Amino acid sequence: MAEAEPERAAAEDPDPERRMREYAGGEIHVREGRVNRWLLVVYAVLAIWAVYYLVTAWGGLGPGLAR
Repeated sequence: MAEAEPERAAAEDPDPERRMREYAGGEIHVREGRVNRWLLVVYAVLAIWAVYYLVTAWGGLGPGLAR
């Protein structure tokens, strides 16, 4: 896949926060920016839940194996 010319995109839009890049012949558009805080909170909650689930549901040897 060839990358579009980022210099052309930078010349069209002077604001670097809104600069768009195109991949796959214009099929995929990517904008440079930051990840929202609420999404970071969702990631953190999912990670904490995953550790809790591993400890509680998968702890020990498993069903029928503990004596």
